[in-house]
Amino acid sequence: MDAMSGIIAENLKRIRKENKWSLDTVSDMTGVSKSMLGQIERGESSPTISTLWKIATGLHISFTGLLEQSEKEAEIISKEEVNPLLSDGGHFRLYPFFPYHHERKFEMLHIELDPGSRSVSEAHEPGTEEFILVYEGCFVLETDGKRHYVEAGNAIHFQADRPHVYENGCDGNTRICMLIYYQK
Repeated sequence: MDAMSGIIAENLKRIRKENKWSLDTVSDMTGVSKSMLGQIERGESSPTISTLWKIATGLHISFTGLLEQSEKEAEIISKEEVNPLLSDGGHFRLYPFFPYHHERKFEMLHIELDPGSRSVSEAHEPGTEEFILVYEGCFVLETDGKRHYVEAGNAIHFQADRPHVYENGCDGNTRICMLIYYQK
């Protein structure tokens, strides 16, 4: 079991037990099978980004609420220390540098998209906002049937409580920094 799978396992089990939910209940709430939830809790399965979003949305918690670790006074975080979550066959890599913590209402992610990469995200909790800074390449956000093109050095902000799609809009790699703000 890698470190991130262990953290996800501990957090999912803790959240479930704190709320006195059975695996069946969590499965009904999230749309993720009971067997998959059990494998995740035992650290036997490393969930996809899509599965983590289903769990987070179904449990009404932040995405990185499943990834949070105890806080330290000051810490330099090297990219090599952060286990990426993969989507689109590994062509979409999400690095949770600053996962959600109950004392703040945001999380900060570094995302790398290879050429042609795209990732579909389900609607987040009401009031959730995303702030995205593009620092390499060109990023495409699709929401409400509209495509927004954002080039390096520019940023976009939107209400993330609706389905949306992230896409690399150029031939080279695209890198973004994403801050997700949770109203609750």
